[in-house]
Amino acid sequence: MHSSGLAEAEEKFERWRNTIGLFLGPAAFLAIWFAPLPALTPEAHRLSAVLGFVLIYWMTEPVPIPVTALLAAVLAVLFRIATAKDVLAPFADPIVFLFIGSFIIANAMMHHGLDRRFALSILSLRFVGRSPGRLVLAFGGVTAFISMWISNTAATAMMLPIGIGMLKAVGEVLEKESGKRPNLTRWRLSSGLMLMVAYSASVGGIGTPVGSPPNLIAIGMLDELAGQRITFFRWMSIAVPMMIAMYAILYLLILRLNRPEVPQLAGIESYIGERQKDLGRWSAGQRNSLIAFLVAVTLWILPGFLAVAFGVHSKAFEGYSARLHEGTVAILAASILFFLPVNWKKREFTLDWDRAVRIDWGTILLFGGGLALGGLMFKTGLAEVIGKGLMAWTGADTLWGITAAAIGLGIVVSETTSNTASASMVIPVMIALSKAAGVSPIPPALGACFGASYGFMLPVSTPPNAIAYSSGMVPIMRMVKTGIVFDICGFFLILGGLRVLCPLLGMS
Repeated sequence: MHSSGLAEAEEKFERWRNTIGLFLGPAAFLAIWFAPLPALTPEAHRLSAVLGFVLIYWMTEPVPIPVTALLAAVLAVLFRIATAKDVLAPFADPIVFLFIGSFIIANAMMHHGLDRRFALSILSLRFVGRSPGRLVLAFGGVTAFISMWISNTAATAMMLPIGIGMLKAVGEVLEKESGKRPNLTRWRLSSGLMLMVAYSASVGGIGTPVGSPPNLIAIGMLDELAGQRITFFRWMSIAVPMMIAMYAILYLLILRLNRPEVPQLAGIESYIGERQKDLGRWSAGQRNSLIAFLVAVTLWILPGFLAVAFGVHSKAFEGYSARLHEGTVAILAASILFFLPVNWKKREFTLDWDRAVRIDWGTILLFGGGLALGGLMFKTGLAEVIGKGLMAWTGADTLWGITAAAIGLGIVVSETTSNTASASMVIPVMIALSKAAGVSPIPPALGACFGASYGFMLPVSTPPNAIAYSSGMVPIMRMVKTGIVFDICGFFLILGGLRVLCPLLGMS
């Protein structure tokens, strides 16, 4: 673990950041409120003051981020920016229920150990063997795949102890052979494996709409603000190829900057075997969780196959889409968990309500608040004014110029605040900018969304980064160095991927 001095320095910095933000937020609100802004309507002027307060509080976190999102909605009603009904309606958007259902399913998978069983099964493949390179490849691949379906933070939290355990097993074997215990905290392999877990969780999160909150924010805002609906299948058709390309670059980068010290990792097979034995045989809870998961995934991707087979204007596709929205499917699949028993005699089911409510309600509230603010920015005309200002400042007035600006802004903002807050700030502005320029809003919104998932430079950028850093195996400058290079690579990967795939898939 880190030294107490470093921990104290981090705590001091956090206290300083929180305290400054606590007073800077209201000061920004008052400064904008009394500033002469003739280009804005009265409602847009009042909303800009609220946004100034919210953005500072999101970046400095003097109070929890979800609390700020709720407070923003209250202030919007209090200052007559819109009615309570209009402001609070986005908190019940169908996409919110996609969040709730998918979080409950992920909760069941983690509670019954299905995610851990899957991870260990992949790592036990003969392909992995004792090769450090193949171990990093497989370990990151498992993390990325799991992160497609559960939160990036949960995927990292699950995989990190497995990685640390494997490194300790290698250290014990090397100690027996040489009589000297290696210092794992200073190994390049240790740093590489920890960074691979954190970064691959963020990369994997873009693969499905439910993989990371920015994805659903982009889908919700494109639907609400631009009238563009992106289905589960359509999202994966563009995000999965980009995720694979990002992962390939990440793997090469991690090995290049963190070259393993040893050619072989003795003791890995026995460690993984022991952990698999600890899991025992498949439990009823694991089987039932898998059933609910497969039901959800099947119903989520089925509209894509119907569209390919019969067309988007067919009765089959339109009838299915009208009845089984992604949010409806998520709640339906999650409900199965309350009917499938793990012990019928005792009337015990896969999930009970006490367990089910232990989901990330903060992210759900933050998402609702982001949708509300995005909608208000459009209704008051504030987003259009900001968009035109950015267009004049950057000179970006073409589709791909705006998309490049969206990606860069998403990456920069995500380094200082959560990816969810970053997406909530940047996406509505980019949609407005696209509308003002008369181009499709889809590539810029997706660029901002994917860019928001690219906070790799600092421990505070994303929860996965913080978790990996807390292991004590990642020197801060190694994270900064690796993160900067991957951020730069990410900008060109996202821009190139969207430039190729959006026209190909009719999304530009």
